[in-house]
Amino acid sequence: MTLEERINADLKTAMKAKDDAAKRSIRAIKSQLLLIKTSGTGVEMDEAGEIKLVQKLVKQRKDSLAIFEEQGRADLAKIEAEEITVLEKYLPQQMGEAELTTFLKGLMEQVGATSMKDMGKVMGMASKQLAGKADGKTISTIIKKLLG
Repeated sequence: MTLEERINADLKTAMKAKDDAAKRSIRAIKSQLLLIKTSGTGVEMDEAGEIKLVQKLVKQRKDSLAIFEEQGRADLAKIEAEEITVLEKYLPQQMGEAELTTFLKGLMEQVGATSMKDMGKVMGMASKQLAGKADGKTISTIIKKLLG
């Protein structure tokens, strides 16, 4: 089942359940998929592209959530948090920090990374191999800790 088919089915379910947070979040994904489809590039969306799209939407909401919390806007922060919860259901299972650290140590040995100069090399490979399974910011933090 493609992301688009899953979105359509979940949107119907959310509408029947009158779940506003789910409807908002699912419509955001549907909107982005429609924009890509009608962009005129003729590019078909593959699974990796779908994951990237949902990750982008989650990241936008996390950034907004941080801003709203910083400004004391609990009402808007609540909306963003609800949408993040719904959007994360469309991402693959995220790796835990311990599992991620073990994976990155192995990757660094494979590449031969020993200093911060090798950060870009490790980040590039890690980002490709962990697409959708870990947040880029988390990967970066762990790599800096291991190399530093």
